[in-house]
Amino acid sequence: MQTISSWADSAPRLIAVAAGRAPADLVLKGGTWVNVHTRECLDNHDLAIADGRFAYCGPDASHCIGPDTQVIEVAGRFMIPGLCDAHMHIESGMLTPAEFARAVIPHGTTTMFTDPHEIANVLGLRGVRLMHDEALLQPVNIFTQMPSCAPSAPGLETTGYEITPEDVAEAMGWPGIIGLGEMMNFPGVVNADPKMLAEIAATQAAGKTVGGHYASPDLGPAFHAYAAGGPADDHEGTCEADAIARVRLGMRSMMRLGSAWYDVESQITAVTEKGLDPRNFILCTDDCHSGTLVNAGHMNRVLRHAIACGCDPLVALQMCTINTASHFGLERELGSIAPGRRADVILTSDLTALPIETVIARGQVVAENGQITVDCPHLDWPEDARATVHLGKTLADTDFEIPAPEGANHVTAKVIGVVENQAPTKALVRELPVVDGRIEGDAAQDVCQIALVERHRATGEVQNAFVSGFGYQGNMAIASTVAHDSHHMIVVGTARADMAAAANHLGDLGGGITVFRDGVELASVPLPVAGLMSDSPAAEVAAQAQAMVEAMATCGCTLNNAYMQHSLLALVVIPELRISDMGLVDVTRFELTDLIES
Repeated sequence: MQTISSWADSAPRLIAVAAGRAPADLVLKGGTWVNVHTRECLDNHDLAIADGRFAYCGPDASHCIGPDTQVIEVAGRFMIPGLCDAHMHIESGMLTPAEFARAVIPHGTTTMFTDPHEIANVLGLRGVRLMHDEALLQPVNIFTQMPSCAPSAPGLETTGYEITPEDVAEAMGWPGIIGLGEMMNFPGVVNADPKMLAEIAATQAAGKTVGGHYASPDLGPAFHAYAAGGPADDHEGTCEADAIARVRLGMRSMMRLGSAWYDVESQITAVTEKGLDPRNFILCTDDCHSGTLVNAGHMNRVLRHAIACGCDPLVALQMCTINTASHFGLERELGSIAPGRRADVILTSDLTALPIETVIARGQVVAENGQITVDCPHLDWPEDARATVHLGKTLADTDFEIPAPEGANHVTAKVIGVVENQAPTKALVRELPVVDGRIEGDAAQDVCQIALVERHRATGEVQNAFVSGFGYQGNMAIASTVAHDSHHMIVVGTARADMAAAANHLGDLGGGITVFRDGVELASVPLPVAGLMSDSPAAEVAAQAQAMVEAMATCGCTLNNAYMQHSLLALVVIPELRISDMGLVDVTRFELTDLIES
């Protein structure tokens, strides 16, 4: 493991190296220094590194070179800061922190601000600590935000564990905790819920940053009340007006490009067209699954996309380096190439195409030409973290039946409507047929069944409803124990027998994702750690995930990254309609609602 000394411990040597009184560990010679403080490119400059930090950044570092100094001839390539992801969930990559780091380091990500609220819902504070501890072992910077909302919507879902203000206060003393994770219970903040305000107060008392999550199009008094409640950023904007509203009220607008969230193009016009000050705009991923990480990239993908949307490359680079560091109070520690900062730097030959040719983290070469060159240490995950799927019984197709009102031959039902490439859903209403006293889906209307299977307390309970937008055909089912945020089990299908088979198979696997068709397993992604993650190599998990995506397509699905949409169907803090272990949830009103219209 490549550790990093504090600035205080390193300062005497950094000063000596910069002054020429001591040799550097590493010198990068003859590159173009991309300075995100001044937004300029400085040709033919050198960087001298000691103790994992920049000591000298200037036109000639010859005075810093000793007999044992490693020298890399940069040959005119651009030297840019390592990329920072301001808001993300490692669990969404289906990987543990070590394997996630292994996947993204070759893409130039050297700093991540992670919110492990997925595992918090399954294992509570202990799960957060396990994620935090493995994160600190990595050769790059992984800071942890203490999850704020488990459950995300009290009274509308049941989690494996609950997070309390006392948990938040305790975590604020851990070495890798950078702040409070996204405050998803925005109605709670707007209504001054004492528990939510206590968590925010504990974070602010520790001098740390409160993450935001305002998933509502209402930018009136409720939004102003939320901003007054303390959240310092928000990533739930989907349009230019959202971005502008956030920065006007002193929040950072975090614009995300994940596997299924395409919210940069619609918001970055606040900078590129409206001309707003870009310092308060930040790029992030939020959720990226392993296939995206291995095949498309991470923050380098987001940076390229922002540039393709018309953003000046240097402005876009600021949005995923210095802007991020400043937001979390780390401007003197990372996010730029400047004396005293952690020596996180990427060598690239093109600022627009952004080939990631060499990645240096904490002064050590960690990747070359897409290949990682360092180890990413694992924790020994305990057995109880690998045995978290408790169904309570073997499920039968009868568990997925939805009885109709007596004598009905059709019903008017509420249906969850999936929106491609966005987190919100639509609250639809459809006329559905009744067969033998049971309400059925309707392939002609692209309506199939969705079920939420309780998996934390072995209750054996199943909640059933309907969903539209996936395009599934024939007899099939897909089941997943990744079910944001309470992480029960979501099963979507067109045939109840396949739904039962898929659910039982995940129980046997100990968690993951599986696709069944006509009673046959087409693909599975085992996720044994909390039913959320695998500690297998990222490439292996990505291959399994790709087979899963192909199986979904075989069943008729054409949505982009449809699995991400599937995994969010129980996220009861994003409008309009969701399912939980308590039933169907109207997220515009934050209340349970009947499946059948009266």
